[in-house]
Amino acid sequence: MALAGICSILLVCRPSHAAEKWFASIYAGQYSNTALNEIIRLNTDFERSHVYVLSLGKELGTYKDVIGCEIEGQAAWHSGMQHHEEVNCAFTLRWLPFFWDRYLDTSFAFGNGLSYATSDPELEIREGDENKTNQLLYYILVEMDFALPRQPQWSIFVRIHHRSSVFGLIGNITTGSNFVGLGWRYKF
Repeated sequence: MALAGICSILLVCRPSHAAEKWFASIYAGQYSNTALNEIIRLNTDFERSHVYVLSLGKELGTYKDVIGCEIEGQAAWHSGMQHHEEVNCAFTLRWLPFFWDRYLDTSFAFGNGLSYATSDPELEIREGDENKTNQLLYYILVEMDFALPRQPQWSIFVRIHHRSSVFGLIGNITTGSNFVGLGWRYKF
């Protein structure tokens, strides 16, 4: 069902001049032991564990200059309370128009895909009901991006980096991890 939804969106997202752009991003995030919905409501607690991410993505197209479609691949490194690497791939939808865009070009993005950790993340083991996790989990990103209208190729963003077992759907476990990050992006 999710695959049918993604295919439908890809059919309506038409390539545009802006869709010819690639982007590279770098961001760092700090671990939050709070649920994803609490973080979105700006209610979170942080711990001393960090993620550092490099990503490369491509804008696939837009639907009526309102919704953008993107694909992004990431390489991540963890430090602090856990030490491993992570590879993520996400399909992202980006809401483009905000009424203040002529002053500060803003977009909101939601993406999902898969995440593979090179070893079992310690914080996910600790947070899981069964004290275990999977190296392969579901990946979600939630992001706000900001650019100056005169320099749209450069932007900064705030992102939630989330790995999840989707309430036990993956691996019959309930675990996950959240990082809240700040990043920088260049479109080319």
